[in-house]
Amino acid sequence: MSWPVIVVTGANSGVGLGICQRLLVQLISKSPTDAQPHYNFHVQKSTTSDASFDGLTLILACRSRQRGEAARDKLYKFADEQVRHLEILPGYDGHAETFRKHLTIAVHTVDLSRIQTVFRFADEVIKTYPYVSHLICNAGVASFVSINWFLALKQFTMNWVEAVTAPIFYTQEVGQLSQDGLGWVWQCNVFGHYVLFRSLESHLAKYQMSTGARVIWMSSHESNPIYYDPTDWQLVKTAHSYESSKFQMDLIAHRLDQASLQDSDTLPTRHLIVLPGVAGTNIASALLDTFSSMCMFFAFYLARFLGSPYHLVTGFKAAISAVHLCLVPLACLPTVSLTEFDDSDPTAKVEVGFRYVSECDRWGRERVGTMKLTRSKEHNKQCDDLLEHCDRLFTAFCEAEGRPLHS
Repeated sequence: MSWPVIVVTGANSGVGLGICQRLLVQLISKSPTDAQPHYNFHVQKSTTSDASFDGLTLILACRSRQRGEAARDKLYKFADEQVRHLEILPGYDGHAETFRKHLTIAVHTVDLSRIQTVFRFADEVIKTYPYVSHLICNAGVASFVSINWFLALKQFTMNWVEAVTAPIFYTQEVGQLSQDGLGWVWQCNVFGHYVLFRSLESHLAKYQMSTGARVIWMSSHESNPIYYDPTDWQLVKTAHSYESSKFQMDLIAHRLDQASLQDSDTLPTRHLIVLPGVAGTNIASALLDTFSSMCMFFAFYLARFLGSPYHLVTGFKAAISAVHLCLVPLACLPTVSLTEFDDSDPTAKVEVGFRYVSECDRWGRERVGTMKLTRSKEHNKQCDDLLEHCDRLFTAFCEAEGRPLHS
């Protein structure tokens, strides 16, 4: 077996389900369009690498087995529909049927707010599959409890497109803890995925195809360093835990990618940051009734029609950047040389990399763009401290479970 084994967290709904559907559409095709380096940011516009695979193992990492199995059934039905569509096209070569025969969609449960289940999930994956080619860290939570209507009206009045792209008017619960006694949002969005990567690290390294293994970190337009207090790294005191957790994710992903590129004697496991744009998901649905949800979608479509490139609306379209980074040859992606930080000003920012962004035109035709990733010497120190905290906690959980530090 040489085809991909892809783990997607939060795969039963929203962008996670959209990623799974888009992967199926692309890989059922002999020539997946999302694998092609045809965007302006690509350093190579052609490739000899073949992104066509005769099969796929897709692992749905879900908190609820029931919802995961419902998603699995939906994806199998979706794949069958794609095959039937391709079979009737002129010049059909049989690839879709071969791929469908070798398609496995498996459900494994994991609750990122309980590290014990993360370990159990990783053990199941290592025991069941020969390697992991891609880990897509998509699952995310937010402790939204209400809408501050004064702030909402103010932001909509000043910049309503920004208000439906990176809203600042959601009130978030402060002090919420996980069952492990850690900051709940921090553990679900950041530490749980970090533990999952560390637990699968050696299994990712076993994938030695020319494309190399990849970890996709799903960030957000709401990622923002201005809310982050490094003394509150578990985000239990802040009223902006969601925005801060996504900033932390950006920090960690970039540092892990640097370390992998510098230290690996074999093919490195790349860590890539994705912004899926704006899509209608469940993350804020608890605050919206039917009428409010309809207004939200109307605002999304209106923002897109008026020129916003980030309102893709559906999970399938929002998945384009994650799927592109799963399939495109890494040699086609831009790199940034290491830049010296300004010692005289620890807050001065320099460009250190890219975040890959799902975009679309006003008619909804999706594409992939980039945003520059900038860091300061101060951010660098915050990242060092955060990773030290994560490593120390990871070691403590491993010791408590009687596990080796390296799988």
